Amino acid sequence: MQNILALLIVGAVAGWLSSLIMKNKGLSLGGYLVLGILGAIVGGFVFSLLQISANGLIGSIISATVGAIIVIWVVQAVWKKKA
Repeated sequence: MQNILALLIVGAVAGWLSSLIMKNKGLSLGGYLVLGILGAIVGGFVFSLLQISANGLIGSIISATVGAIIVIWVVQAVWKKKA
């Protein structure tokens, strides 16, 4: 139960931070959670490729935020191509 709660907190914080950094506003709490959880997956993958260790709560938030920024960037690039 604690791991799920930690995942949700990290996801929400990372989604919110990445939205601020990328100026992608208008998401709901659920949107921030989804973005943050996707970001955690992408960030974990990228950090492992680069052999960067992200331990602890702060490391998890940083990794997830970087991943969420990548997710936002890719989505924005795809939307621009369709428009």
